Amino acid sequence: MQKREELYRGKAKTVYYTDDNDKLILEFRNDTSAFDGEKIEQLDRKGEVNNKFNHFIMTKLEVAGIATQVEALLSDNDSLVKKLDMIPVECVVRNVAAGSLVRRLGVTEGELLDPPVFEFFLKNDALHDPMVNDYHIVSFGWATEAQISDMKRLTFAVNNVLKALFDEAGMLLVDYKLEFGIDGNGALVLGDEFTPDGCRLWDKETRKKMDKDRFRQGLGSVVETYIEVAGRLGLKL
Repeated sequence: MQKREELYRGKAKTVYYTDDNDKLILEFRNDTSAFDGEKIEQLDRKGEVNNKFNHFIMTKLEVAGIATQVEALLSDNDSLVKKLDMIPVECVVRNVAAGSLVRRLGVTEGELLDPPVFEFFLKNDALHDPMVNDYHIVSFGWATEAQISDMKRLTFAVNNVLKALFDEAGMLLVDYKLEFGIDGNGALVLGDEFTPDGCRLWDKETRKKMDKDRFRQGLGSVVETYIEVAGRLGLKL
C-alpha cells in the first residue's frame, strides 16, 4: 500500500490517502508536544515506538471484541488504518485522580476513583479542548444519542481490558483518552491511537510516571520509559 497525498497533519501524526478509498496510512512522527503545541521537541525513535505500541494495544482490543481502526503495521512508523469519519470529541476515563481533575476539583493526586470518572472533551486546540456533556454533543450535531451511548459503553469495555493488562505488568492505568469514528458501514469504531502519549501510567509500587507527563514535567527519559512500558507488556522494541 503506497502513500498518496497528505490528508491531515497533527501534532505528532500525519494521515495520508492511499490508492484504496477505504484505507489510510497513519504515520507516527518523532514530534513530541505538550500544552496545545506550546512545547515541541523531536525525540529519537518516538514515532516507531508509538506506532508499534499502538498496534500491540489495538490488537489486544480486537481480540477482546472491540472494533478498531488499525489494519496492519506497514513499517517502523506507518500503519494501515480504516478510513473513518471521526467524531470531534474525546472520551476520557479516570481511574485515579491526576492532571486536570486535580486542578479543577482540588482532589488529592493518586486518589482511587471508584467508580471511574467519565468525561467528554471537545477536540479543539484553539479552545484548549473544553469539557462538554451529552447535551452539547447532540445539540451541535457532533454525535447522536445512540453514538454517545456506544462511545461510553466501548470506552468502559476498553477500561476493563487495559486496566487488567497494565495491572498484570505492574502498572496503574491512571487515565486515558479515546477517539471514535464512523466507518463506511455506519458502525462506530475506535480510532486514532492508544499510546503513552494519550494516557497516564504509573508504576504500581513506586508511582513512577511512565507516560507523556515525563515530557510535560521535564522528567526526562521519555522514549526509554515508553520502551520499558512496552517491555513489561511483552512487546520488545
